[in-house]
Amino acid sequence: MAARCLGMTFVECVLVAVMVAVAPAAQHSSDVHTVLGTGVAGNTADQTNNPYGLVIGPDGALYFCELGNHRIRRLDLKTHRVSTIAGTGQKGYSGDGGPAVDATLNMPHELRFDTSGNIYIAERDNHVIRKVDGKTGIISTVAGTGVAGFGGDGGSGTKAQLRQPHCIEFRDPNHLLICDIGNQRLRELDIRTGIISTYAGTGQAGPSTDGTPLKGTPLNGPRTLALAPNGDLYLALREGNAIYRIDHVTQTLHHVAGTGEQGYSGDGQSARLAKLGGPKGLTYSAGRLIVADTENHVIRQIDLQTDIITTILGTGTRGDGPEPDALECRLSRPHGVFAGPDGVLYVSNSEAHRILVMP
Repeated sequence: MAARCLGMTFVECVLVAVMVAVAPAAQHSSDVHTVLGTGVAGNTADQTNNPYGLVIGPDGALYFCELGNHRIRRLDLKTHRVSTIAGTGQKGYSGDGGPAVDATLNMPHELRFDTSGNIYIAERDNHVIRKVDGKTGIISTVAGTGVAGFGGDGGSGTKAQLRQPHCIEFRDPNHLLICDIGNQRLRELDIRTGIISTYAGTGQAGPSTDGTPLKGTPLNGPRTLALAPNGDLYLALREGNAIYRIDHVTQTLHHVAGTGEQGYSGDGQSARLAKLGGPKGLTYSAGRLIVADTENHVIRQIDLQTDIITTILGTGTRGDGPEPDALECRLSRPHGVFAGPDGVLYVSNSEAHRILVMP
């Protein structure tokens, strides 16, 4: 800020500071509306059941996990037609080697596409990562045995054990990171070799100190990740109620948001002084980090240049709507957030059984 203020009066400098602080919020319309869902759990063409992770696929459609229906579904944003990509609707762990639509899933939390168009799915209660071939639609397991535990680093992912994997993110085209939250670790799967290893975390829950090396530092509930264009990763700690940046060059941790104490405060000031409530979703968009502040029932935004945090959707009170005013629209434990390439924000308003969109 000092550089910006050179040659200015004190009043001019204050005005610049205010403009910088409020500018990020102006990038979004205040409108929000439902793109799928009626507010009632279901599995029809216009309903969803506890949507979680979501992503825009290479075909421009919206793909999302349904916790309640144990399915992966696709919403064509042009025709608004919904189709099933994986899962029969029954809870289970079966179907490897066959069509994904005939397989059973168990609490799918997150999904990502690789550069070849294949879909990777984190199934929390099967303790596995599965893959749907983008050309054939065949499903297979790429990490995990189906039994909760920890082991297998340095060997095949299919022989390793995970414990409640929640989120996945590619840190580059060949390395898939897994939030192995029950083991307090980030695991890494090399999709070329199939080898799995620990990328971060010691296996013990503990405080993460600003600026410390990634290796050997404990993590307290590594819940979700977002990748920035420069290769840095943002990591939300669920029980830690904080967000850290992983510098991809130095492999060090840097405190971005949250005091570590659960709560809902701090809008309009430094994100590091704000209180969060079990953050469970992250997405990066044009210099901003969007956070699903789940237990606070809001979506918050961190301007990564100014460090200012603001609420952009939700009231802090649990509920369902009303639309279209984003700051009057109550949410119910939102989990997934994803910013499309056009900057449009998609939000899984999980326990209101809706997917929302903010232009």
